Amino acid sequence: MINRRFLFVLLGPLSFLFFYLIGPFDGMSFEAHAIFCSAIWIAIWWISEAIPIPVTSLLPLVLFPLSGGLDLKSTASAYGDEIIFFYMAGFFIALAMQKWGLHKRIALNIINLIGSKKKEIILGFMISTAFLSMWISNTSTSIMMLTIGIALTSQLSLKNTLKQENNFGKALMLGIAYSASIGGFSTLYGTPPNMILKSNVEQYYNTTIEFNNWFLMAFPLSLTLLTLCWYYLVYHAFNLGLDSEISKKEIKSQINNLGIIKYEEKLILIIFLVFVFGLIFKQKIQQYFISIDDTIIAIIVSIFLFIIPDKNKNQKLMEWNDAMKLPWGIILLFGAGLSLALAIQISGLAGWIGQQAYSLKDYNSFSILFLIVLAVNFLTEITSNLATVSMLLPILASVGSSLGIHPFVLMISATVAASCAFMLPVATPPNAIVFGSGYLKIKDMVKTGLFMNVISIILISVYIYYILPLIWDLDLFLY
Repeated sequence: MINRRFLFVLLGPLSFLFFYLIGPFDGMSFEAHAIFCSAIWIAIWWISEAIPIPVTSLLPLVLFPLSGGLDLKSTASAYGDEIIFFYMAGFFIALAMQKWGLHKRIALNIINLIGSKKKEIILGFMISTAFLSMWISNTSTSIMMLTIGIALTSQLSLKNTLKQENNFGKALMLGIAYSASIGGFSTLYGTPPNMILKSNVEQYYNTTIEFNNWFLMAFPLSLTLLTLCWYYLVYHAFNLGLDSEISKKEIKSQINNLGIIKYEEKLILIIFLVFVFGLIFKQKIQQYFISIDDTIIAIIVSIFLFIIPDKNKNQKLMEWNDAMKLPWGIILLFGAGLSLALAIQISGLAGWIGQQAYSLKDYNSFSILFLIVLAVNFLTEITSNLATVSMLLPILASVGSSLGIHPFVLMISATVAASCAFMLPVATPPNAIVFGSGYLKIKDMVKTGLFMNVISIILISVYIYYILPLIWDLDLFLY
């Protein structure tokens, strides 16, 4: 029997050849058609994961030049975009926090501070997870919080029935997964799709989305969704029984095991705060010093991690062996997404797509946005959210301009929606991580996640359509 994955391996190049041979569509240039055919091949392999996603991400370097869509130099330049170096530098900081245990100290103290009742414990986990995901990889955050969560759940008092104990474990695991995704989109650099959006905006509109502006817009949305998620999990999704207290001995024990804050943790905390405040006050800095960019701030700060030694002078806060843990696969996916966006713009494919989208001009603008959020939300249940955003953002830029809707509104709604897939283990890394805990079955995730998907779709659509233009002082309609 032919392997399903092998069928998709064949479907990619066959689809490319089919569309390439039938020639350009009406009004489409040769270059635009070449990129169109290449994008179909890339999309099929990304969505099906016929081969590893990072390997698929190398296809633009082959397909764009050979098909005549975009020269190799321009294609390759996108893989060296400044946003990729920001991501690398930011990840060095995250790896340093993990190496010396600072992230665990932050999480445990937040959980200890919130309370010891079951609903409060879940809230503490969700706040800790969301906060950490604002700054470091949601994958790393989920793994760390999962280990703490399993240890705590094992200490659950036997006052309740086994089913209620199991429900607590389910609610806690899903709370960790959901809050990792929700917290991630609240900062511009909290999740990779946000950075793809930033780079697309810079490519297409020669402007940038500032850290402060994004946080001002996204944090209230993230906080609202996080609150609704917690309320739903503890009051409706699962019966937790009496809101009895859970022994805090495990949390106290883990905090005590960490001991007093180490010299290295203090240094990394200072470096981390310099990084955060550098981003927040970048514009103020520019008033008194030379022009400085987010990437420059991140790289300067991360370099100090490789210079400053630990207390015993045995090693630096970060060694290159530590840096080798950086997710190079995601960096390749970044590069492919940026290369695809550049090719769609330069080849004229964006303009052609915009012309086709003009037929939607008679539809209600809110309905269009709602359908985009709906489509992206459920598409990312089965595909990489980064790959989905990489494919759609250049298209939405053209669609928005063609329909007279501010492109930022459509692009931002799709980007945020890509971080809000809650139903399936394959939807996001946090979902997959908590599914592996043993507390959850597929039906638990689908049933609970479907409601969260619906809530997030409605909330994102309404918020981006009505609130975003007010916060950013945007005209929703271009004409």
